[in-house]
Amino acid sequence: MKKYYKIAGLTVEMDSFGKTAEQAEAYAAPPQDETDIVISSDWQAMKEKAPHLSDEDCQYLASGGSFYLQLINFDGFLIHSSAVVMDGKAYLFTAPCGTGKSTHTSLWLKEFGDRAFILNDDKPALRLTDGRFLVYGTPWSGKTAQNVNTCAPLGGVCLLNRGEKNEIRRISGTKAVFGILSQTVRPKNKEYMEKLLSLLGKLMDDVPIWELYCNMEPEAARVSYNAMSQAVK
Repeated sequence: MKKYYKIAGLTVEMDSFGKTAEQAEAYAAPPQDETDIVISSDWQAMKEKAPHLSDEDCQYLASGGSFYLQLINFDGFLIHSSAVVMDGKAYLFTAPCGTGKSTHTSLWLKEFGDRAFILNDDKPALRLTDGRFLVYGTPWSGKTAQNVNTCAPLGGVCLLNRGEKNEIRRISGTKAVFGILSQTVRPKNKEYMEKLLSLLGKLMDDVPIWELYCNMEPEAARVSYNAMSQAVK
């Protein structure tokens, strides 16, 4: 049975089950005559490659992969990150798995209370819309399943590292590009890759990119917010 969703401002047709269906419920939309993205994820093929994963996990990963690949056609892409919204702006913290992205953004919730919320805790969608980047919640939000069906203007992207002290600084150039490129889907299709690189170039021009060394004390949230919020255009 075909089901329709509104995800990242786009009409999506998707037949899902398990965790994907549960997390997509908040994005459900009435039947549509036209769709932007059709997700026909071949989760069985993923199951053959990764038999240790459950059917549900294979469907979740395959459907997310299909969505984000097609998102490039709509000036969009993902950054593997935890996205926290504070005072109407979205801040993305990206790093390899296990570094502490979710732990850091959870400090924002503890430190700032109702002023902050988690938009997506693993794979937020970014789209360039009317000359600015917006960050969207999506059903694909990792182990914590924290996602909200809304969007916010992007205020900054931060490469997160563990450290004894809380220190943050602006970065640019190769370090910034490869830091983000390593945490997104890099399509094999040449045309898609060129579109992605063009979007990343625009991101570098328009959005502050940061590098944060932090511990797990509440001060880490204050240090990152104070710096990043002051640089928002």
